[in-house]
Amino acid sequence: MRTSVLSALIGAGCLLLANVDPAAAQATRTWVSGVGDDVNPCSRTAPCKTFAGAISKTAAFGEINCIDPGGFGAVTITKSITIDCGGTFGSILASGGNGINVNGSNVIVAIRNLSINGALTGLVGINFTTGLSLHVENVNIIGFNTGLATGIRFAPTTANSFLHVINTTITGNGIAPSTGGGIAIQPAGGSAQGIVSDTKIENGAVGVALNSGAGAITLTIRDTIIGGNRSFGIVTAGASANALMIDRTSIANNGDTGILATGAGSLVRVFNSVITGNVTGVGASGGGVLRSYKNNAINGNTTEGTPITQENLN
Repeated sequence: MRTSVLSALIGAGCLLLANVDPAAAQATRTWVSGVGDDVNPCSRTAPCKTFAGAISKTAAFGEINCIDPGGFGAVTITKSITIDCGGTFGSILASGGNGINVNGSNVIVAIRNLSINGALTGLVGINFTTGLSLHVENVNIIGFNTGLATGIRFAPTTANSFLHVINTTITGNGIAPSTGGGIAIQPAGGSAQGIVSDTKIENGAVGVALNSGAGAITLTIRDTIIGGNRSFGIVTAGASANALMIDRTSIANNGDTGILATGAGSLVRVFNSVITGNVTGVGASGGGVLRSYKNNAINGNTTEGTPITQENLN
């Protein structure tokens, strides 16, 4: 009798374990290693090999960290998560595709301390299509030279999506003279807000492109170097509201206009910045509006494009 009762209890326990939701076993922190294996639980002592392997074992709002140097593969992110390889060298080699895709309802994603290399055949370093926010910090994005050929493409489909790029280097992306480039912000039915700060942008096409044709954009670029791009340094276009503030930024030695505001929705304000060595320093066309606080250094361009109408300090 006792044996029968014990057997029944064991059987019931096994049945309960079999019905545990696998998501409940996800960890808030997981690990990858150059010598890991994706069959592992991604713990500190049994790390995974790739970001794709780790993300399925990481809880929403959790974090993936890197134990040691390695290439951890391209990844698609559909939930709120942080990937941080601080303290070691973590990378993604994305030849022939995108490095990171972000596509999840209301997700909040942070990418820190990572190198993303397209190896000349990559499409987009970080491709954001759906989500609440994307934070990119201390990331190196290079070698995306096929298709869209863009370092960061921020194309949200929902309203008020936010992009923050800080202390990041975006170089060698784009197809000369004007396909792709460093950062492209182009809402696809939603709207976008953002800040780019302490960042270096030097690419084979456009440095920073804003296109508000399908949704409004509000962006600040601060303490940043946008130089040596084969086409425009910064270009804004589109009929929807497109408000750009440029603050304490160097826009130099670009192959076309340093700052171009074009399209009826474009409004660009420039404060305390240096614009030099470009084919044309600054310009506005097609109803675009360009304003200066009259404390900028705009000279040494083949054509200056000045004077700019003054924007008064308040």
